[in-house]
Amino acid sequence: MTNTTLTPRKPAPPGRTRRDRKAAELEARTRAAGDRLVRISGRPAAQVLHDSRATPHGLRQDDAELRLARDGANVVAHDTGPRWYAQLAKAFRNPFIMILVVLLAVMYVQWLQVADEEPFDPKIPIIGTMVLVSGLLRFWQERRSACAAAALRALVTTTTAVQRRAGRNATSVTAEIPMDQVVVGDVVHLAAGDLVPADLRLLTAKDLMVSQAALSGESLPVAKADTRTHDYGRSTTTDPVEADNLCLMGTSVTSGAATGVVVATGADTYFGSMAGSLVGERPETTFDAGVKKVSFLLIRFMLVMVPLVFAVNGFTKGDWGEAFMFAVAVAVGLTPEMLPMVVTTNLARGAVAMSKRKVVVKRLNAIQNLGAMDVLCTDKTGTLTEDRIVLDRYLDAHGREDTEVLEYAYLNSHFQTGLRNLMDRAVIDRVLEAEEVVVDARFTKVDEIPFDFARRRMSVVLSRNEVTRNDPQSSAGAAEHVLITKGAVEEVLALCTHMTDGGRRIELDAALRRRVTRTAEDNNRQGLRVLAVATRTFPADRDAYTVADEDGLTLVGFLAFLDPPKADAAAALRALAGKGVVVKVVTGDNELVAARVCAGVGIDVGAVVTGAEVDALDDAELRTLVRATTVFAKTNPVQKARIVRALRAEGHTVGFLGDGINDAAALRDADVGISVDTAVDIAKESADIILLEKDLMVLEQGVEQGRTTFGNTIKYIKMTASSNFGNVFSVLVASAFIPFQPMLAIHLLVQNLAYDISQLATPWDRMDPEYLRRPRTWDAKGIARFMLFIGPISSVFDITTFLVLWNVFGADSEASQTLFQSGWFVEGLLSQTLIVHMIRTRKVPFIGSRASAPVMVMTAVVMAFGLLLPFSPLAPALSMEALPMGYFPWLMAILLAYCALTQAVKTWYVRRFNTWL
Repeated sequence: MTNTTLTPRKPAPPGRTRRDRKAAELEARTRAAGDRLVRISGRPAAQVLHDSRATPHGLRQDDAELRLARDGANVVAHDTGPRWYAQLAKAFRNPFIMILVVLLAVMYVQWLQVADEEPFDPKIPIIGTMVLVSGLLRFWQERRSACAAAALRALVTTTTAVQRRAGRNATSVTAEIPMDQVVVGDVVHLAAGDLVPADLRLLTAKDLMVSQAALSGESLPVAKADTRTHDYGRSTTTDPVEADNLCLMGTSVTSGAATGVVVATGADTYFGSMAGSLVGERPETTFDAGVKKVSFLLIRFMLVMVPLVFAVNGFTKGDWGEAFMFAVAVAVGLTPEMLPMVVTTNLARGAVAMSKRKVVVKRLNAIQNLGAMDVLCTDKTGTLTEDRIVLDRYLDAHGREDTEVLEYAYLNSHFQTGLRNLMDRAVIDRVLEAEEVVVDARFTKVDEIPFDFARRRMSVVLSRNEVTRNDPQSSAGAAEHVLITKGAVEEVLALCTHMTDGGRRIELDAALRRRVTRTAEDNNRQGLRVLAVATRTFPADRDAYTVADEDGLTLVGFLAFLDPPKADAAAALRALAGKGVVVKVVTGDNELVAARVCAGVGIDVGAVVTGAEVDALDDAELRTLVRATTVFAKTNPVQKARIVRALRAEGHTVGFLGDGINDAAALRDADVGISVDTAVDIAKESADIILLEKDLMVLEQGVEQGRTTFGNTIKYIKMTASSNFGNVFSVLVASAFIPFQPMLAIHLLVQNLAYDISQLATPWDRMDPEYLRRPRTWDAKGIARFMLFIGPISSVFDITTFLVLWNVFGADSEASQTLFQSGWFVEGLLSQTLIVHMIRTRKVPFIGSRASAPVMVMTAVVMAFGLLLPFSPLAPALSMEALPMGYFPWLMAILLAYCALTQAVKTWYVRRFNTWL
């Protein structure tokens, strides 16, 4: 049974961050709810009814209404998503957009001062449009995804059966009521397929099997019972999930029937105690932290360069007003103002591409976090396994495969009249359908001794038909009955006096008993669920049998079941490993099952760490442990979340794939939370990405899409930031030595705008396969280093252009400054646009790696625009003039030399720093 005890032996010291406070709150609330339920489990049912002011016949309707008004609806806290206007405002809450808004305000105030003399600055509406389109695009995509996620929320059932009375002396009736109207004291009827609507203390139970996978992570259903004799609680566990006489909200009935009294609803339930701490603002992710760092980097560059340009221009030219306008233009030039739009377009394209692969992206930033992910924590059930039980082997008492064991097990499962559990179905599925007809012809059912929790076994009694007795190959004699028992190994073995050995019936002495027990234990250690099969023959002189007849049995053998690994799980894990993603399994199931499944799909298991061991460590010790551990078993929600936080504290970008209530805290604490459409609501609400198919191959494709999205974003930032830095550096040099403005503010703005338009195609570019092989994260230091090394290369050729214009074409005075400015404008725009192809890949451009068609087209269009602008009718308005034809051979030589030097520096840079983009 899975251990989900929530009391750590050595609790971590209280954290000071908001995330730590949330984690401590979750732990405290869940532990308090668990302790209260454990106390209820230990009380007699009559005492629980008395404490709840209820009776076994149900509440009066008026009493139930008063309780509903007092306690509130039976719903748990959950994120309903922001209202549209809040989500719209959040879409514009971006550091880069904030920078642009400040610059817009400065530019507008500056224009107001000269509004009578100067036309309206076209850059103001252009940048404003960029900000507006970027924010609206993000809002539209996230709103659409939120609506798609909301459409996935659907409960299996919305009503539950409760006993209610119209008045004090009225007869109680069973009525179906909405789950949110269930109150403490209600007596609930449960049957197969029902969701448990609240936390219940069982009053009666028959063959009750409950799936607790959503709470505990254990794949197999567990048996539940009502009480011992004299109405005393039978469980002594300290974990409410393990209490035999409790059924908790969020679990479901797989077979059997029961009644129970509601002891907690809504936020007071065990489930609700977890959910209450999982609403509100999410913790900051790797993406959020990276964007902040890059934003502050660009701001620092502006704070250094803009005052420097302003001072140099003011002192050398003497016109401080013109120097201020030029400094503002430089600030705009240094800011990658298209970044919000490029980032949002990249993310939106990624979301659309992923939707075609049956993935709903709730939060756009999660796409980049998915690409940056280097550790994926996942449960095993349904992800690594098929989430179904199959009969793996049928063995005789010595551990050898024996079809006779399968035959007897099939007869037991086929003829029982109760609701078959998953293991019964697995046995039946193992036998061909045609066999059913043969079995019905050969055997007739005489009686059945149903399963109950105390015995942990069930038996059927069969009579061999005439056709069987007349079969010369049959060993059956005259009329006789065969009792076939199937159940828990310990209970069945205790009733066996003999065993079958090679067709012979021999006495089961102490030595043989130890040997067959070892056979069962060996299979248990392999992570298999083992049942025993035994028989006994009776004369056919009666048709009623009791539990007392389950004695003096002959052991036939064992059945071993498992949730089999998915056929493609190993391939998916290899694909993720090939992309630098380490998979760690964090499950609520036991360590034996977890180890077997993981080994079956090719995971190097190593030492399996249990939740109890996690609780014994402080945060620093846990960080050390998670580095070397691959499989965590028997973990509860608090432990799962601690493991995720420890991995993040180690510098990893962590993804968490889960679908249960017990996964919700870890989903929120991860950089990217991933769930499935069949998950419980709270898991889907906590997730950033929802898979419509629980498939790691889909996830691997998502990782690749995330890296492509991030690669195109970082490509734009590095190209633009380094190019703009080089331009400003050139302006600074020119301002110090040239007696006129080397480029007017309008030139700098138009050049920057034309370049930015060319970058609108960046989201449609492709990434080199080598780039996609490992996780990618924001690296502000790397961007700064890139700017400092690559940016000044353009300045070398800008200065070369200055010298050519000054010495060859005589643009050496204020009278000829328009020629100088036009020549530098063209060279600057062409070099800035052409260099895109040099920077977008670490390979040789056009030969080793070619840009996508949209990027090629936009590059050609902008370069043509730059070449033609000085010759166009717009030239006079922009203070430009036509360039002499003799300038263009020089321009071509400068651009070729620029590309050659950039390629040489790129080769050195890659060797030196082992990175490029």
